[in-house]
Parts: sequence; C-alpha cells; structure tokens
Amino acid sequence: QVQLVESGGALVQPGKSLRISCATSGFILDYYAFGWFRQAPGGVREGIACINFNDKSTYYRDSVKGRFTISRDNAESTVYLEMNDLKIEDTALYTCATDPPSAPIWGMCKGVDFRSWGQGTQVTVSS
Repeated sequence: QVQLVESGGALVQPGKSLRISCATSGFILDYYAFGWFRQAPGGVREGIACINFNDKSTYYRDSVKGRFTISRDNAESTVYLEMNDLKIEDTALYTCATDPPSAPIWGMCKGVDFRSWGQGTQVTVSS
C-alpha cells in the first residue's frame, strides 16, 4: 500500500530557506513519478516540482524554477523539496504525490495527474 507522509513545514521569513520531506513506503520509488504540489488559501492545487524517477526527467513550475529543488535520500526512500529564497506567495499547504508514469512528467505535474497523495505540510512565509 502506497503511503506518503510529509513533514518539515514551518513559519519562515521571506528570503529564508526550508526543506520539507515526504517519507514514502509501500512501493519502489525507482519506478514511479513523484511530485510536490501546493495549494494556497482560496487557490487551486498546482504542481511545482515533479520527477520521473524511472527516466530522471524533471519539471519545475516557472515561479519556483531556480529556487526549489527536488531530491531524494535513497537509503530512506524520502523525497525532499529544498526551497530557497522563499517569498510570501510561496505560502501554501504543500503535498507530495506519486503514481506510475503515465505521461511526460511535465504533463503529469501540470495536470495534477497523480493518484496517491499525502496529507500535506503547511509552509507559511511571513515577516
């Protein structure tokens, strides 16, 4: 059974960095696509950073490109989202998701086309 558990969300000041985590279990990450998504209050869920671990292709939303990086700890099957130079508009509930690859990663990410989801971790950027 696929399980995803996020952690690491916090209140941070603009310009600071934060790393959030998604602990995975119940599947072999090497063969899956994986994504980080966020939803701001009153907004829609949007894909911000996704990776196909099978072919290593990645997608980053323009608003986070160059600031956010998705990475993985192989030993612990944990996937991270390293967020640098955080902005107030990055405030949102961040959720991880996974699914076997069914389309190019950019399509899965932009289309929020994943079936297994975590519960989310809150990131608030405020001075």
